[in-house]
Amino acid sequence: MNEILFFGRNKNPKLIKNKSNRITKPTQFKFENENENENENENENENENENENENENEKQIKQISTGDFSTIFLFKNGKAIEYLRDSNQNPEKIQIKENIQKVTADVRNEAILTKEGNVFAKGRDINTKNPNEFINISSLIKDKNDRIIEDIVSGWSSIYLLTSNQNAYGIGGNFYGQLGFDSETLKNTEKPILMMKNVSKIFSGNSSCHVFLLNSNQELFGCGDNGSGQLGLGESRKQTKIQKLTQIQNIPKGKIIDIQSVSMHSIMLIENENENENPKRKLYSCGDYHYNGLGKNENTYEFTEIKSYLFENDDNILDFSVGNRHTLILTSKSKLIGFGNNRHGQLGIINGNYQLIPIQIELPKLRFNEDISNYHLSCGYRNSFLYYSPLPFSNLEEDLIKLFRRKEFCNISFKTKNGEIIEAHKLILKYRLKQNQNEKLQEIISKKSIKESNQIFEIIYSNNSKINPKLYSEIKEIINSNEKIEETIKRIYLNENENKNEKDFIIERKEKQYKFPKLILIMRSELYRGMFLSVTNDTSNKVTDYSELSNKSFQIFEYWIYSNQIKDEIQITQEIINEIQIGIDYFQLNQTYPNLFDLLIKKFNNQNQNQNQNQNQN
Repeated sequence: MNEILFFGRNKNPKLIKNKSNRITKPTQFKFENENENENENENENENENENENENENEKQIKQISTGDFSTIFLFKNGKAIEYLRDSNQNPEKIQIKENIQKVTADVRNEAILTKEGNVFAKGRDINTKNPNEFINISSLIKDKNDRIIEDIVSGWSSIYLLTSNQNAYGIGGNFYGQLGFDSETLKNTEKPILMMKNVSKIFSGNSSCHVFLLNSNQELFGCGDNGSGQLGLGESRKQTKIQKLTQIQNIPKGKIIDIQSVSMHSIMLIENENENENPKRKLYSCGDYHYNGLGKNENTYEFTEIKSYLFENDDNILDFSVGNRHTLILTSKSKLIGFGNNRHGQLGIINGNYQLIPIQIELPKLRFNEDISNYHLSCGYRNSFLYYSPLPFSNLEEDLIKLFRRKEFCNISFKTKNGEIIEAHKLILKYRLKQNQNEKLQEIISKKSIKESNQIFEIIYSNNSKINPKLYSEIKEIINSNEKIEETIKRIYLNENENKNEKDFIIERKEKQYKFPKLILIMRSELYRGMFLSVTNDTSNKVTDYSELSNKSFQIFEYWIYSNQIKDEIQITQEIINEIQIGIDYFQLNQTYPNLFDLLIKKFNNQNQNQNQNQNQN
């Protein structure tokens, strides 16, 4: 189920049909197939309804990127479509065969990052001979060891690539030196060129002619257009072109979470490192206020705080997005705050062309407002989107894959009773283990028996930690650390001889297949542990049928496999307990602590107790 709110210029062909060219309040956006589904027969059989739900899941939004000439919608099934401003056609599917992980659209170009680490791009600065054709620009990198890409960022006419080896490349326009080279010598390049090594993050924007690079020591560098002081170098350093990467001094204290840049200014999100439990986030800006994007009414040539009574002490910034001349901010108290240009309604307010200081924007009731952190913002040139896109817990694996692509092998090996070697990655050890457990770990490692190896699994992988956004931020922090992580993922599960298609185990349920990492199943099930660690048994991808489980029971089972938790919102019934008990016994799931049955009973009793208390009060 999608929830997308749109406001601003309703480009041609209109994103929202039967609406004016200027939409001045957040309005529900629907795709063509969603409108059609509303008129379908409600009396379809159960199988057809299930197929509809699967199709609906394939249209779950993962990301929206909107530039001047196109708006791209990326879905969680790895497919994407784009609306073209100057086309009278319906939205077009992006014809990339690989699974798409990220999209980015700017003034002149588009780029697609795939799960395999390839980048396909098109545009006037990327492929001058055929600007409407996607080409694999990552394959053009001279160093073959740098061709796996972790992240992509757009500028006004440039695209920046961050490789798995933490090297930053740029391709496209360089007329302001935004690729870090003399613009007279190199005005444009259609091949990626190395800008800087040891880079943890790249920051730019879809109308920006400048770029920021953050290294693993949290030192910030920038280059490109600085005519309005948008690099934050200070008034004394204000000049049109900074053609060599220059360190940015006097930046605010704290951890840099994000920087978004546009033509005349930049906005930085800083997290206060002094607060342990709930770090406070603040926004800082620099550049020319006449272009309405600073959140203040004067020019600033260094990053200075954007202040407003709307940023309460017990509130925090969850997300923000910067358009060409406007900015939107989403807070933990479900407030939408904005400032800047509103001539096309891109601030979601009816009156006023410009808003120099932050104001609160009225939002309609959101369907999924119980967790506002699942909403995200995307600002374009003259429009804005607020959309619902929860992070699935399975994304943990995708983030870890990025880490396992780094240069060095950092595994610790455990030998089982059968002589099999099982490897645990030091990254996971770092995340799971506390300092006071290191001695115990070393003691267990030295014994190297099957019993102690299983204990290690429990310590490392079954830490009773709910998969949530905080975990992702910790993983990202490790990504940005000085540690060098291994180059490939060939030993991520068990056996280096397994090919890339054999790392997962397929569970089939009602003609639908689910892939689970073998290592996670080993943590959870004695049956799978014996199956995969056996020397004699066939360890190929066997298919197990879970068709006896109801939808809700299987959701409980699936979530528990990854997180060792049961979702809070799940209502437990005796029928569910009976169903899952059968699966627990058959797949020998009782050996993992805390085991699934104990969690079910505890939750069931708590729910009954709460219901009785409510009845007594009534």
